[in-house]
Amino acid sequence: MITPPLPAAVRIGALVPLTRPGWAEAGRQLLAGLDLAVREVNDAGGILGRPVELVVRDTAADPRKAVAAVEELAGLGVVALAGEYHSVVARAVAGRADALGLPFLCSSAVLDGLTERPTDLVARLAPAQSHGWRIYADFLLGTGHRRIAVATQPSVYWAAGTGILRERLAARGGTVVELDTSALSPTAVCDLLVDRDATALLLLVGHPEPTESLVRAVRRDERLGGILIGAPAGQPEFAGWAGSLGEDGTGVPFLRYLPEHLGPLGARVGAALRERQGEAPSFVAFEGYDTILVLAEVLRTHGVDRTHLAGSWPRVAIEGTRGRIRFSRTPGIGVWQWAWPPVQVVDRNPAQPDRFRILYTG
Repeated sequence: MITPPLPAAVRIGALVPLTRPGWAEAGRQLLAGLDLAVREVNDAGGILGRPVELVVRDTAADPRKAVAAVEELAGLGVVALAGEYHSVVARAVAGRADALGLPFLCSSAVLDGLTERPTDLVARLAPAQSHGWRIYADFLLGTGHRRIAVATQPSVYWAAGTGILRERLAARGGTVVELDTSALSPTAVCDLLVDRDATALLLLVGHPEPTESLVRAVRRDERLGGILIGAPAGQPEFAGWAGSLGEDGTGVPFLRYLPEHLGPLGARVGAALRERQGEAPSFVAFEGYDTILVLAEVLRTHGVDRTHLAGSWPRVAIEGTRGRIRFSRTPGIGVWQWAWPPVQVVDRNPAQPDRFRILYTG
């Protein structure tokens, strides 16, 4: 008896930061969500009778490495790209994918200008930075903070975030002063916070450093006992933050893209991720799961041809782990955008550092 050949796999390229200087903890969370969803798709019969194969490449937060991975994956015959956490890397991926005619569903990167020109090939699940960071600015204003300092490093992403905050705060009489950590020590930052009478310091810098040194310096400076430390980019979401900073890392508000209460699908996926990882999943893991959920739906509906997939984004209407997912054109954003995922401002509870408090919803 001749055994019939197995059907060829439907290959999806997954781009995630798994090594330094990439945020490897975020990359592992993203990959966990992607992988769980692929396993469930295959357990349910795959795509049109064909199994899904996730072809993973580590970007290490390096745009050049990511572009090389895109070219390699295109040559391997992937039908689409998924993932990426770092905005600058995702922008490089989107540009190269667009040039190669390869669909890309961005899971987690938020930079508004993900592409230089409008394209039908790229879609995004994460909210645009301008949307989430305006909500964060509204939280600051609502809690009485109008003199804001931002500790920054040179980066398109950090510069965009600073501009969004400054514009939103200025409309309500607020001010933003930039403190360049490439030129200032943590002690010098503390001195300037006192001189400028700032009521909040936002960390727009890399993790673990200089973030951890800044947090410790501010916490130990008796002159700054009443200052709020914030991290809109979400550093405190991950266990590594709590493990390294302990009590110092509590009470630091950040953006998280989850609803206040998960629905049945989100609860089931969250339990499965917790069991597989041995820890509570971050919102990034849910973004990864939703990415495969969307891709599987459009591949079943429109087939596995890249050109058909690229035109399918506006026809998506599917229940994800965090709400109903639909893509549309949003002013100022050149990709198909889910507008919008739920947005929260949360922090780690000082009384229970392994638990989060919801401070504001947008």
